[in-house]
Amino acid sequence: MHLLIAAAGSGRRMGAEGNKLLLPVAGRPVLAWTLEAALACPAISWIGIVGQPLDGEAIAAIVAAASPDRPVRWIVGGDTRQESVSLGLAALPPEAEGVLIHDGARCLVEPELLQRCAAAVSGGAAVIAATPVTDTIKQVDGEGTITATPDRRSLWAAQTPQGFPVHQLRAAHASAREQGWSVTDDAALFELLGLPVQVLEGPPSNIKLTTPFDLSVAAAVLSTRPTAHQG
Repeated sequence: MHLLIAAAGSGRRMGAEGNKLLLPVAGRPVLAWTLEAALACPAISWIGIVGQPLDGEAIAAIVAAASPDRPVRWIVGGDTRQESVSLGLAALPPEAEGVLIHDGARCLVEPELLQRCAAAVSGGAAVIAATPVTDTIKQVDGEGTITATPDRRSLWAAQTPQGFPVHQLRAAHASAREQGWSVTDDAALFELLGLPVQVLEGPPSNIKLTTPFDLSVAAAVLSTRPTAHQG
């Protein structure tokens, strides 16, 4: 299984000037934890890290410190996540049949979740990790007035990894370019094309680090884990 890590994280909501994946959490850069989890997943044979040129040197140092036992390739991304994933797909080796897409900012991902997603994709499915919504969700208009309360029993909060057959995901991105679609995750492209995507339940801990509070949560979670993931 091939893995693309989206690593062009903005530090704007973190209050940081640079890439939030380079910020320290529990003594190591955020991306170092993400990469460690990926390398602890036996199903993953190749990793591409997609980011911006100015972060290339710092990310190369993180990769070197990880002493990877399989190929880890640096890929220059685009101006948006969608464009970056498309460039990552173009950089996959010719033999790639299945691919997982994972946000580098989800550094608490466990190898077991990556393994489950990889197994589903190897079986021909398109999948996303997600967790059932536990809060009551309110739909609100532009003036801040509640317009609806969706039934939370049918609501799931999307996570990553998301996994797809490579040929289908490439075709979906090609359709997006032709139609001018702009989406926030790859599963949305499959939805627009009427293609089925299955949900695999992920743990609530698999959060995306967005705010300084999230860094504190991640540090607390990591303090309860072994110093290195075990496969």
